[in-house]
Amino acid sequence: MTLELRNLCQDDPEQISAAFDRIGWNKSVALFEAYLKEQNDDDRQVLVATVDDVFAGYVTVKWRPEDAPFADAEIPEIMDLNVLPHYRRRGIATALMDAAEALIGERSRTVGIGVGMYPDYGNAQRLYVLRGYVPDGRGLTYDAKVLKPMESTVNDDDLVLYFTKELASEPG
Repeated sequence: MTLELRNLCQDDPEQISAAFDRIGWNKSVALFEAYLKEQNDDDRQVLVATVDDVFAGYVTVKWRPEDAPFADAEIPEIMDLNVLPHYRRRGIATALMDAAEALIGERSRTVGIGVGMYPDYGNAQRLYVLRGYVPDGRGLTYDAKVLKPMESTVNDDDLVLYFTKELASEPG
């Protein structure tokens, strides 16, 4: 297995979207085209993982998140980590996270990440904790707004717990 990490390229959006379509996940070409534009504008960095030259997964780094809690503190956020199911348990997510953290370490001492709360996010929840991420102390959010005590919500992709991690080195 030859794992390679690289930046998102012009030819990637259709290929990546098609790979997700094949497993029944809706990741549109437009999403990856938007990511490519943001990458070209230095708003987001997109790292793509390939195994033997075949798409396996990706992660993005949002340099200036729009939503609290990271916007106010100017903390870059790792977002949208995805590894195709048949490539999991091979260290690809770890390699993507290592690379994303290294990129962030060039600009910031702190990295942020959010994770959903239903069981589909269980592997990500465990990965982040094992990598040293700790809850940011604000509690659960829904649609980027902190939930108040006793407030009811829905457990979907918008229900998120945010974490931060202090990186070992000073930004360059």
